Amino acid sequence: MQIVHKIDGFLYTIFPELTEEDNNQIINVLEKYYTFGPFKPTVTIDGDFVTIKIDTSTIISHEADYRKTVALCERGKYAEAKPILKKLIDTNPGNSEYHRIMGQILSDEGDQEEAINSLIDSLKWDPKNGYALTMIGNIFAKFKNDIDTAMKYYDQALKINPDDHLAMNNIGANLLQLGKIQQGIDYLEKAYSLNPQYPNTSYGLHIAYDKLGYPLSAFDYAIKCMKASRNPQDGMYRSAYASAGKLAEELCKSGAGLKVFEEFKSYLETKTGKQIRVEEDQTLPTAAKIEFAEYYERDYHLIKFKPTYFAVDHLKMHELMHLEFATEAREAHCNMLFMSGREKKARFIKDNEKDLKRLSREGIDDESISNFMGALYDGINNQIFNAPIDLFIEDFLFENYPELQPYQFISLHQLIKEGIAAVTDKKAAKLTPSHILSVSKILNIVNAILFKELYGIDVLKQFNALPLEMKEAERMWAEYLDYRKDRKPGEEYELVQHWGEDLRMENYFELMDEEDYRNRPKSVEEVLDSIEADPYGLNVDKNFKEKQTKDFLDTQESIGTNSAVMWFMVDALQFFKKMPKEKIKAIAFEIAVIGTQGINPAQDHSYKVNSIPGKEFSGYHLLAFYYVSWKLAIPEMLAQLQLPYDEEYKLAMTMNKPQ
Repeated sequence: MQIVHKIDGFLYTIFPELTEEDNNQIINVLEKYYTFGPFKPTVTIDGDFVTIKIDTSTIISHEADYRKTVALCERGKYAEAKPILKKLIDTNPGNSEYHRIMGQILSDEGDQEEAINSLIDSLKWDPKNGYALTMIGNIFAKFKNDIDTAMKYYDQALKINPDDHLAMNNIGANLLQLGKIQQGIDYLEKAYSLNPQYPNTSYGLHIAYDKLGYPLSAFDYAIKCMKASRNPQDGMYRSAYASAGKLAEELCKSGAGLKVFEEFKSYLETKTGKQIRVEEDQTLPTAAKIEFAEYYERDYHLIKFKPTYFAVDHLKMHELMHLEFATEAREAHCNMLFMSGREKKARFIKDNEKDLKRLSREGIDDESISNFMGALYDGINNQIFNAPIDLFIEDFLFENYPELQPYQFISLHQLIKEGIAAVTDKKAAKLTPSHILSVSKILNIVNAILFKELYGIDVLKQFNALPLEMKEAERMWAEYLDYRKDRKPGEEYELVQHWGEDLRMENYFELMDEEDYRNRPKSVEEVLDSIEADPYGLNVDKNFKEKQTKDFLDTQESIGTNSAVMWFMVDALQFFKKMPKEKIKAIAFEIAVIGTQGINPAQDHSYKVNSIPGKEFSGYHLLAFYYVSWKLAIPEMLAQLQLPYDEEYKLAMTMNKPQ
């Protein structure tokens, strides 16, 4: 085949890499373009025309054997490859690449002298064969300990192609083997700048910095090696993974994470105008938590943590970031509270009624079912709120605090493992409603995707996810990426809402503007409905709930008693008048079970109590019976119900006296 181009403006248009009117450049560019595997064309220039001659017959006749040889070599089947390769060399001795491959085979077989001879033949036919030059350099450095001769070949390879990252990498690696660590690092750093995706280079740098006593740099390059390799089965990946874990543990003992935490804590104390106290607490269900001053009626924020939890400084820093994000949003007047309450919880339980009945049929008692569903409701809401925010936090920490990365590596790895165990446990899968389990799995997978991107560790298959679950997690991750680089204060709440809706969980929570929530007037109905609400992630606990109760009681005093509740109590007192105490207690417990699912005061006649057949109750009516039954049968535990109807009961007793 012969191709002829006129050397004019059009040639420079279709070959934009031609930057000057130089015959040598034209020949080099066209020769490179028309090369097919090991087969190079003949390029000549005559006047205003350049001719490219391609030996298609040789390509056709030799290509199949050449590909077969390469495939056999890749599988280490040198005995089968050599006869085919020798035949190719005999047929076409001027092919530099054939000699180069033979040299590689001979070197791998241990015959370094004959390997050098074959590689020299390769260079005789093509002195610019960079692979051959690098390979000879490797042999002299590795097997002959002759670094001076090796450098001659390496230098020649770099003269031909200054951007040859493989040559750079090999030079650096061999210098390391010879104990010339700093010189090796210089070449490896250049190689890394040319191609950061070549895992051998980052692996070499990780080894070099570890030998020099720079564990943080060594850890960093071990992670980069895993991210570039992404092949857990590869020996180099496994070695980098083991080394990263060991280095991380050593670095976590250095105290660098605590220093980062203290500096950021001081910054936030100035920003929020409040002190941030830190306390050890072994009773915590989690490794660390933050209590915002605004929700605990304190003049200081409080971080509690378990001192025995390894790498806990990362999680303490994570809690500070929650405060930072909330403060940013508050300053922009867009901070949101994640609210849930009786009505939301009742909806959750009603939607999962089929599973409640299934658990009951399996012999699980009502109290255990109630506790399980309550924990499940709190847990999944906690995930819905925290999953998207945690992505922003962990990404920010990784990018801005490299000295914290070893702590983050250990901490996130442990959390991911716990997430996998939680959603793949057979017992949990049997007990948990399938939709809730799927939602939890998807949210855990999204967090695992971030961990994979940050540290190169892919555990996604361990979730045993369905294709639709994995697809949804990947879609949510893509949505997060749209916000990732330019997140504005409060935008994380948009993801909370979007993901809640996408996962069909929006009926179980409400995002409410913090300023609206604080300033709104509270009626009896509103407080009753919100008394059990928790803004997840802000860790509002018993203290805050007690304040809500106090606010409700204060409101009751200002608006007077609820006459409807009082008259319903009169009805209850008359109903229970001649009833034995044990029977009243049974009714009290049955109403309490209904109460765990939420009693809406404004609900019309839709509640039924099996122990009181033929009677339907409105919300207030049932609350009145709830209070009176416990007052009569279990008075010592009445206060635990937190039903603010003491005054109504006193009036009802007066109204119920015989005339």
